Formats: sequence, structure tokens, C-alpha cells
Amino acid sequence: MKILANDGISQSGIDALQKEGFEVITTKVAQEQLENYINEHQIDAILVRSATQVRQELIDACPSLKLIGRGGVGMDNIDVQYAKDQGLHVINTPAASSSSVAELVFAHLFGMVRFLHQSNREMPLEGDLRFKELKKAYGSGIELRGKTIGIIGFGRIGQEVAKIALGLGMKVLANDAFSEGAPITIDFFNGQNITIHIETSDLDTLLKESDFITLHVPAQDEYIIGANEIEKMKTGVGIVNAARGGVIDEVALVNAIESKKVKFAGLDVFENEPKPEVQLLMNPEISLTPHIGAATLEAQDRIGTELASQITKLLK
Repeated sequence: MKILANDGISQSGIDALQKEGFEVITTKVAQEQLENYINEHQIDAILVRSATQVRQELIDACPSLKLIGRGGVGMDNIDVQYAKDQGLHVINTPAASSSSVAELVFAHLFGMVRFLHQSNREMPLEGDLRFKELKKAYGSGIELRGKTIGIIGFGRIGQEVAKIALGLGMKVLANDAFSEGAPITIDFFNGQNITIHIETSDLDTLLKESDFITLHVPAQDEYIIGANEIEKMKTGVGIVNAARGGVIDEVALVNAIESKKVKFAGLDVFENEPKPEVQLLMNPEISLTPHIGAATLEAQDRIGTELASQITKLLK
């Protein structure tokens, strides 16, 4: 059987699939050429991440397809229900990248509360000439310990964020439309662990009481955070979005930063990918990454081997 990993797959995933007798093709095929390529090579399964779209038209046009795999969590680039209705297997790896995304959230938070995203821009240019000025400018950071973090979306990734926050000594508020709470187990290096149950709260409470807010929800038809929600937040709040572009109103966010209602933001995802708005890219109060939440070596290894395991069970 032939598997097209159109957005790439880790070597560990390739090795696991080849060991089971699958042929793995890692050629990157342009979206407009996918239909011809799949049919010409009689591809049995296509593996994608966020770049490749697998819509109804492609599914209808490629009768050889038996399986669609998404390396990661969100499947908004796949017509999942339609594929299942046509008898295709649709799989993803919801647990594999949770820790990676959660750590990136705190990379943004640590960077912002200590001005690293700004300092690292200015030190190479003027660190030798304006050292004392920069020290004064960036010497008023704050600590995360003792602060309140609000987590909107309390699934696997949200719960991983909670683990790190609790380990740092933060208070955790969580909101989720489908969950009343979850036990958060923190595992330590020596085999010990501690479990703390976090109950979800209503969104208004979270918005009003959080010092930092981070979103971990799937793609939405409407904004989760817009001007009305921002108005309810504390003045000086920090916001992180490592979920999906379109869950925050970016215009409202920039306006709130300019009015000092929001102190800073950390964005890994954008409404207009791969061309984020220049107002975001040039804003000194925004810490930026190019949609790399799940992109660690460890996560990619886990994604590859998990996909291989599921494919083997379904297609062998």
C-alpha cells in the first residue's frame, strides 16, 4: 500500500510504516496537483498537517484513498464527516503535540513578562551604546508565580498548560463548553506525582479575574475573543493564541494594545496565514512565532509513530 505524507512525517514514522510493508512517499505535491498525483500513483492513504486541504472534491475524485491522517489535533482542513460517510478512515494524533504547544505558550509568556521579545531586537543593535537605558527600560518585568492564568478550552492542550502553570505556582481558571473540569496530574522526575482537580468556570469570571489568558479551542465561525470580551478583562492583561487563527479579533486586539487595555500578546497563529497582517508583525508589544506550536522534534516523533500505529491497525 502507498502512503503519501504530503506535509512530511518523522523518520521514526517512516521506519515504522516501512517495517509493516507500506511504501511511504514524502514528495510535496502542490494542492492543485494532488488529484492527478493520487490517481496516477494509486495512493491508499494521505497524511497531512495544516497545509494540505482534503476536501469533498478531492475525496470524490480519488477513489483509491482509504485513509486520511492528520498529524496533530485540529482537522479543520479536512472534510471529516464527508470522508467518513464515504467509508474512509480519518485519524489524527490529539495527544502527541499537547506538551509542545503548552511549552510554547509559556515561552511566549516568559518572553513577554521579561521583555525578551523586545530586548532581543534591541540588544544586538544598541546593547553596547545604550546598555543602561535598555536595562532601565526592561527592568520592570513581573513574575508568573502567584498570578492567575485563564485557559479557554480545557482539552488535552489546555490541561497541559494547567500542569505547567500549577508547577509555577499560578492560579488556574479554566473554561470549556464541553467539560465541567478535569483532574490534573503532575508527574515528577522521581516517580512521584500530585493530582489537583480543576473545575471549569464561566467565561465572564475567567475574563475578569485572569492576569493572562490563553486559548486552546478548535477553529470557530465567530471570534471567541472580540472587543466585548477584551473590555471585560483586567487592564494590563496578557493574551496568548497558539490555537487557531480566527478565534481572536486581531483588529480589536491591536486596538486594545494601543489603548493599554492589553499589555501584550503572544501569537503563534493568525487569521491570514501565511501572510499575517503587518500591523501584527510590526507591533512591539506582540511576541510572534510562525505556527510552530506542535513543531518540536519530540512531538514530530510521537506524531509519526502514532500515525504509523493507527494506520497499521486499520489497513493491515
